[in-house]
Parts: sequence; structure tokens; C-alpha cells
Amino acid sequence: MEMILSSENFDAEVLKADKKVLVDFWATWCGPCKRQGPILSELAAEGYIIGKVDVDEQPDLAQQFQIRNIPTMIIFNKGQEEQRLVGLTPKDKLIELLA
Repeated sequence: MEMILSSENFDAEVLKADKKVLVDFWATWCGPCKRQGPILSELAAEGYIIGKVDVDEQPDLAQQFQIRNIPTMIIFNKGQEEQRLVGLTPKDKLIELLA
């Protein structure tokens, strides 16, 4: 499942989730983000929960989680930050972390 996250739904979809959620902080102008996107879409199609935060549209969330570089992916487990990845990350590494 892939979902667009905003300040309005972040708590309900990520912080109150009872399983792992990968949140991708990205932007439309970011080259590595464009290469990461299809990998995350594949994971979503395989049943992983993927949330996407466009840092230009949701600067408050980017600031709240101290996003300095993109893509940054944060894996939340039951609402707690478990892992933070900066830069292009291969699919097999993400699957390993989401298992």
C-alpha cells in the first residue's frame, strides 16, 4: 500500500500504525528520489506499507523529522523511528529492514 502523507494524516497512518511503515521524504526535482520511487512502488505492490512525504508540499513534516537530505526514508515500527536511510537504497536492503 502506497499513501500520500500530510500533516493531517501522518499521526493516524504512521505514528498510530501497529506495524512497520516506511516513510519516504522526497521532492519532484530530486534525481535520486525519481530512481527510488519505482523501487518503493514495487514494495507497496508486494504488500509493504509505504508513505510518501513531498518535502516541498509538507515542509512542517520535513522540519519535524529534521530532514536535511533527500531521499530520506524512515522506517517506523509501531509509531517509533526504527531506522533512517539517506540516499538511494536498494530494494533488497529495504526488504531486509522491513522484515
